[in-house]
Amino acid sequence: MSWNNYGYPPRVKVAEHKEQIAKKLAKLLKKQPDLQPVLGVGNKAVAKTFWGKAWCENIESYQDYAYRIDRGRSYARRGAILDLKIKSGIVQALVYGTKVYKVEISITAATSMAWQNLITECAGKINSLIELLQGKFSEHIMQVITQPDKGLFPKPNEIKFSCSCLDHAMLCKHTSAVLYGIGMRLDDAPEQLFLLRQVDHTELLSSVNNDLSLEITTSTPIIDTDIETLFGIDLLPKAPAKVKKIKSKQKINK
Repeated sequence: MSWNNYGYPPRVKVAEHKEQIAKKLAKLLKKQPDLQPVLGVGNKAVAKTFWGKAWCENIESYQDYAYRIDRGRSYARRGAILDLKIKSGIVQALVYGTKVYKVEISITAATSMAWQNLITECAGKINSLIELLQGKFSEHIMQVITQPDKGLFPKPNEIKFSCSCLDHAMLCKHTSAVLYGIGMRLDDAPEQLFLLRQVDHTELLSSVNNDLSLEITTSTPIIDTDIETLFGIDLLPKAPAKVKKIKSKQKINK
């Protein structure tokens, strides 16, 4: 591979880069089957759900990221994120550029005061008891959680980056790709936002106990068959099948 005068490899065409990504991912999966790649989306929107889009729009709003964010979005669309794992307060990823680069993004925990304010604001916004039992959060809850100023999204001063590439800028294209990758991952697993900010999402449920008690006594009761369908269990014993009596016929000899 030839390098330019600035010590960087020349840019490759998008189609060629995609082909390289696919080959490298296939090779890595043979040795590391636990990889969690973020699949490319082509020219479609990077994120497709409310919370995924909200995350991406939030990072795009930071002026500190403006000069590198576009290249990262292109990398995410191509499927260049070969692995992305969200853990408590940290994101670890592998991104393929001219080779595989290791990216790590550290995010500070949400403050206790900010989290308690969110719990209070979420009170009464669970749509139904069934929704709560299923462990799902409605769009009403997510709108509170993803508020740009008061929600769980981190501010630039709460985010630290590191990448194994030669680009020593605060935000390289590989780390910006991972930022978009987080939004794409939230499409399928929005609860990972709580893990990333190191808060317990089940605490949101404790704020609605009174509302649920009222709901249970005033709304239409849940019948046994609904609960059986929801959890796949049998609450009532089945009635024994009726046995049909068969009368034997006697032959009469004349």
